[in-house]
Amino acid sequence: MFGTQNMQRFTKFIWLCTLAISVVGCATYQRHDLNAVANEAEFRDRTLADPGLYAFIYRNATTKPSQWPPRELDLRTLTLAAFYFHPDLDVARAKAGIAEAGIVTAGQRPNPTFSADLEKTLNIASGVNPYTLGLSLDIPIETAGKRGYRIAQAKALSDAARLEIAEAGWAVRSRLRGALMNHLLARRDLDALQAEQAARSEAVTLLERRLAAGQVSVVEVDIARIDADGARLAAVAAQGQVVETRAALAAAIGLPASALDDVQIRWPELDTLPDEQALSRFTIQRAGLLNRLDVRRLLAEYAATEAALRLEIAKQYPDIRLGPDYTFENGDNKFGLGLIFDLPVFNQNQGSIAEAQAKRRQAAAQFMALQAQVIGQTAQVTARYRSALAELAEADRLYALQQRRFQSVQRSVEVGEDDLLTLASARVQSAVTARSRLDALRKAQAALGALEDVVQRPLDDAGAIPDVPTSNPRDEPQKEVKR
Repeated sequence: MFGTQNMQRFTKFIWLCTLAISVVGCATYQRHDLNAVANEAEFRDRTLADPGLYAFIYRNATTKPSQWPPRELDLRTLTLAAFYFHPDLDVARAKAGIAEAGIVTAGQRPNPTFSADLEKTLNIASGVNPYTLGLSLDIPIETAGKRGYRIAQAKALSDAARLEIAEAGWAVRSRLRGALMNHLLARRDLDALQAEQAARSEAVTLLERRLAAGQVSVVEVDIARIDADGARLAAVAAQGQVVETRAALAAAIGLPASALDDVQIRWPELDTLPDEQALSRFTIQRAGLLNRLDVRRLLAEYAATEAALRLEIAKQYPDIRLGPDYTFENGDNKFGLGLIFDLPVFNQNQGSIAEAQAKRRQAAAQFMALQAQVIGQTAQVTARYRSALAELAEADRLYALQQRRFQSVQRSVEVGEDDLLTLASARVQSAVTARSRLDALRKAQAALGALEDVVQRPLDDAGAIPDVPTSNPRDEPQKEVKR
């Protein structure tokens, strides 16, 4: 029989062992503060000279940069810069991190429980105060493969979250493409307006000379002055549009507007659009149904609902809890083994199974609805692109016709058959026709961008985009890149 002092020591030993087992392997809290002022300063300090950006582009670009910081940027390089800087990808990566941690949670096995009881019995007749020590262990055992189904569900949700990163990457690239198109066409529009303004100002000067000679009326001169003032006002507005679209382009990358100063932005493929034969409706529709990231994500989410349903069906079978115990009482050592499990008498988990079945039907319906939406969008956007291509072809024809007319007038002026006022008018018409062609090109490029969004892949000569990094490239250790 234990003495009082030995029993107290043994009890303390048991509790210390239990505490040590509980503490070993525990995570510790690490504080991480958010500072709005510091974050704003970090954003404004971003530049293309970032060595991490150079290393990232060097690893992923098909054509390695010859100098850094670059003097010229094209769509491919801008896309890589956006994948490096844009905060939307950080949000998607954080969501994927949560889903990845869910796999760890799903794979955890339930912890056993330990209990210790110490009793002291006071026997008044004998005056003996014996101690009774009881130790018990509760070991839970999951049955019917529940842990495997939980892991399968978590992995499917993790796959879906990774596809959301790719979706976010495509959205970033799509906005970047639109911002780049708007900026480059705004610059061209400014050039055309400035050419029109110069031609109209020249026409006003020539008309004023004729007015002084009594060859034209004041009304004709006033009309020309109004047109020149309108062109000047439009040019001023176009200058502001260039600045605005450049800032929008920087925001689409995830940079401050100042980061694009002294950098030439180009897009050699801007005027080269694929024709209808290269983009047949069936090819686009099939690519949209198979390549779209949200289609693949919904398939992963459907797989998660399948695993969830199997998990709920498995929960019909109760888990088992083994309870070995030990009791020391009056010098006797007593050992026992308990078996505990739930009796599925009042329910067999029918409610949770029905909910899981409904969620699976919902996921299937969402997938079918998305496929139908893709088919409808394909037909609609393909028709819009076909119409935009026809409009652009007509604008190209008119622009070429106007250019030939301008060259003809120029030759006529050189031989003295026409005067400078006719040449100035031809310049005005050329600038107006150029702007009309830019509007048609903008519509065609916008329609092509919408078509790319349907299939979620590039369709022009800009080529395929790199994979979106699943981890934040700014957090990767910087390695020296040989230049």
